[in-house]
Parts: sequence; C-alpha cells; structure tokens
Amino acid sequence: MSTTVSDFVIDRIKAWGVSRVFGYPGDGIGAFDGALGKADGSERELEYVRPTHEEIAALMATAHAKFTGEVGVCVATSSPGAFHLLNGLYDAQMDNQPVVAIVGQQGLASIGTFTQQESNLERVFADVACYVETVATPDAVQVVVDTAFRTAMLRKQPAVVVLPHDVQAMAYEAPAAEHWVSRSSDAAPSTRIVPPQDEIARFAEILNAGERVSLIVGAGARGATDLVLAVAEKTGAGIITALRGKDVVPSDVPYHTQQVGLLGSRPSLTQVKECDTIVLLGSNYPYGEYLPASGQARGVQVDIKPEQMGLRYPTELNLWGDVGATLEAVLPLLRDKQDTAWQDKLADQMREWEAEMDRQAEVAYDDGVNPRRVIRAVNQRLPEGVTVTCDAGTTADWYGHHIRLRRGMHGDMSGRLATMLAAMPYAVTAKFAFPDAPAVCTIGDGAFQMLGMNELITVKKYMAQWPNQQLVIVVMHNDDLGQVSWEMRTEDGNPMWSGSQDVETMDYAGYAELLGFTGIAVHRDDEVEAAVERAFANPGVTLIDAYVSRNVPPLPPHITAEYAVNTAKSLLKGDPAELGVIKDSAKAMAAEAVERVKGALGRD
Repeated sequence: MSTTVSDFVIDRIKAWGVSRVFGYPGDGIGAFDGALGKADGSERELEYVRPTHEEIAALMATAHAKFTGEVGVCVATSSPGAFHLLNGLYDAQMDNQPVVAIVGQQGLASIGTFTQQESNLERVFADVACYVETVATPDAVQVVVDTAFRTAMLRKQPAVVVLPHDVQAMAYEAPAAEHWVSRSSDAAPSTRIVPPQDEIARFAEILNAGERVSLIVGAGARGATDLVLAVAEKTGAGIITALRGKDVVPSDVPYHTQQVGLLGSRPSLTQVKECDTIVLLGSNYPYGEYLPASGQARGVQVDIKPEQMGLRYPTELNLWGDVGATLEAVLPLLRDKQDTAWQDKLADQMREWEAEMDRQAEVAYDDGVNPRRVIRAVNQRLPEGVTVTCDAGTTADWYGHHIRLRRGMHGDMSGRLATMLAAMPYAVTAKFAFPDAPAVCTIGDGAFQMLGMNELITVKKYMAQWPNQQLVIVVMHNDDLGQVSWEMRTEDGNPMWSGSQDVETMDYAGYAELLGFTGIAVHRDDEVEAAVERAFANPGVTLIDAYVSRNVPPLPPHITAEYAVNTAKSLLKGDPAELGVIKDSAKAMAAEAVERVKGALGRD
C-alpha cells in the first residue's frame, strides 16, 4: 500500500510491532507528518502522541520501551528539534532500552551548504546511537529502517534514522535484486541467548558451594521474576534489587531487602558485607563501594550486555545471556538447600528496618511536613496494578526507603542518567502503556518546574482516551533543589548555596486546578493521610502539593566518616540552613537509634 518513502516508513514501523509513536512536528519532518495524518483513522494508523517538547517525546519513547518491552519510537524535525531529543535518547542509551528516533533533515541538495537548520545530524547522534544513518534514496529506506530496529533490539540502545525532507515525499517501490541494493528483513531477532552448558554447570557449582548467597537483581531480569525466586528458594539466597529492578521482585518476599547504597536498607548492607557469593542478574549496579570487598565473595554476573560484565566487582564467571533463559538452564543443576538461616536473618533485619522507616516517617520537623510521611502514606494506599515513578532528587531516597511494589505493580525512573526530568514523562507514558491502570508520580518541585508542569497539559489533552483516568502527582514542595544541596554538604563539604539551590515557590495545587484537575495543599503532618486518601478516592487527576521540610536528611543506612565530616565542614562554612539541618538531622538519627536499641532488646 506504500506510495511514498514516508508511507513505507509508517508501514514498516507497524511491521516491527510498534503501534504508538511520540513526536513533535516541524518543517524538517513535514512530509512524514503529513503521511501520518493521511494514515490517521485508517488500518494503517500509528497512534501519534504529541507532548509539549521533543525532549519529552524521547523520554516517553524510552519509558514506553521500559514498560512494554517494545521498541520505543520518537519523531522530530531537523535541528533544533533533533537536538532536543538527545537527553531522552541518552536516557535510553544509559538504561539499555531499544528506541528508534525518526529525525527530519533539510533537502539532500542542501547538505553541507550551511543553510538554515541544516546540520551534520549523523555526527550529532554518533555518540548516543548504536546506529545512525541518513536515507539518501528510496531504495535505501527499507534496509536503513530495518537495521535501525534490529540493532536497537539486539544492542538495547537507541538508533536514529535521518529522513531528508525531499526524500520523505519521493515515490517508493520495493527494492529489486540489483547491485548495491539491499532487500532486508523485518523479522525480529531473538535475544534469548543461553550460555554454553559447561558454563551453566560452573554457575551451578558456585551457587551450590555458597552458604550465604546474595542475588542483586536489576531491570535486566524483568520477565524472570518466578525464576529468580526459584533460584533463591533452592540456594537459600537473599535478594537485593537495584532501584530500577525494584518491581522485579515482589516486596512481600521476606528476604528481599530492597535496595543497597545511599538510598538502600541496612539489611541489604548486611548482605553485601557478609555474603560469600554474589550474583548480579541483569544489573549494572554502578556503586562499587557498596559491593563486597575484593576476595570476600565469589562473583557471577549474568547479562545480555557483554560489555557491562565484570565492571564493578572482580567476578570469576561472566555469563553472556538472557537472565530468564540462563536461570531456567541452571535450575535443574541446583541442590535444594534446607538451611534457611541466612534468609531468616535477613527477614528479621528487614522487619526491624521497616519499623525504623516507620519511625522516621513519624518525626516532626519545624519547617514543614515530613516528606517520608507523605511517601509512606502513598505506599500504604497503592492500588493493584499501579505504576509509580520518581525523579532523581531526594524523592528517589523516599521512593527507595518507603515504596514497596507488589506483584503486578510497575516502578521505574531514569537510572544511570539520573535525571530529574523523567518522572512526569514516565508517569504519563504509563497511562498510555497501561490505560486501564492508575499511575502515581512522585516528584520534587525543581523537577516539576522543569517538565512536570508542561506534562499536566499533555495529560489534559489525552486523558479522555484512558479508561482509567486516575493519576496522582505528589509534588514535594520545599523550594530547594534538595538532593544537590545535600550532595554539596556530604560529598564536597560545601554549604548549600541559595543562588543555585533555591526554587521559586508557587501554588502547584492551584496550577492543577487551573487545568481542571483536583489540587490538594498539605501544610501539616496531620493533613497527610486524609489528603492521600482523598487523592486515591478520586478517579481522575489529583495533584498533592506537599509543603515539606527542606532539611530532612536522606540518611544512608550506614553513615560513613566522610559523610559526617563533610556535612560538619559545610555547616562550619556557613550553610544558610545550618540550624535546621542540625536539628532535623539529630531528630532523624534519634529515630534510627531508638529503633536499633529496640531491635537489640527484642522489644516491640
């Protein structure tokens, strides 16, 4: 049915299993946009979601890939629209997601002539994309599009197809059997790779020999939940999840100790310090200081990305393979251990940790609501099938410490890119990916001012097509870029500098109401539970504007000497929030101490 190059690209995208694209129009992609419009309402239709910015389109394509397992597709014009895609494509690159960007370009004759909006897009995208190519003739479009999709799927990276404006409108015919002409396949490649049997046997030997096995489970293990649990049951292993793998293992597994590191739990730290075998499953966990000491534990890594194996810990066995297929192969070779002492110890410590987190949430602060109390209240009311997103500020700490995802729930964020920008685009994408389910976005006021406010407009535009319209946005309103403020104190020993850190305050609940949504302002701790209850009772869009303390410390499970010394240095240098930081840190540490003493005494 294809008549032009653009028509063919639309049909080929659909042949690759894609039904939705995220785009923003412009003259450089105008003929392709016209073909999308012509296909609208027909059997050739591609659902076209247009957010408020090209950067958001790329972030949404990445989130779509994460939530659905499909290839995410974003569309933009030539420069400057193409440049705006970069941050979202880097999100895909660093979180190992297959995304294809269809990017416009000025006409072929203009390339290299410095005309308006003509730039070297192949050079621009060379670092972020595993494949980037310009379609120079209609004969080349099939192979370029197919190679982009196939390469993105196999390498789990973004690929870029550059479509010059005049090529978009050229007549298309199926390529013939001619010299220099490729006739390519749209068959999806298999990624179900299994390591050789002798390596599987060695993997089994290491697991069978371990007495205190710990599994670090990342997002690369999605789809393998039952296999991960089966291996843990047979080997008596404890489970740690990376932040992006939080939803891979249900929170009600008693020896699942959640995350490790600055926003992790103390039982996870116990696992790292005391395990004799560490197995990384689909995780490129980046913080080597929170992994076992060299030589302490035998190490194995299983990953579909071979270049990311053996980077953080000196593993003795690196298995290139799909996590699910590899675990399926090793399970029959595992001995069924009867000793559950390791798992029981971790489960006991996890119960103590949860009590400590509850006590932290109850601490009252002088300058605003306790942010932990807000997120705890959200967690207590999470509906089945919900998707929860967060940004990379202090909200990520509260997400790690308090959000517990049950089976069937989804949770994600921008991981290694660690951008504050992704929380709202991810939450809106979840509403497209799972239109019958609710979604929750937890976001700081700095991140909300970046892209969140824009995306409430996108929500208003599209929400009528979602059968379940429940979307709860929780804005942590403290007029501070809090995570960076604490990083300045704890990492560099510098005081928080108001010139860079202050966020201009505004009425976020009122802004939501301007768009026709429900806005709820929360100024006191005793208002939290009722506000969250009201939000989850509302079938539509609700924004909770929580005026939280800016001085609540995102305390790690183990406070290092460096952390303490640098914080003290920052205060001695004249931190503008010095008194509040000292008082609120003391309150938080007192809450920790009480729970630890109670745990040691064995009391309720």
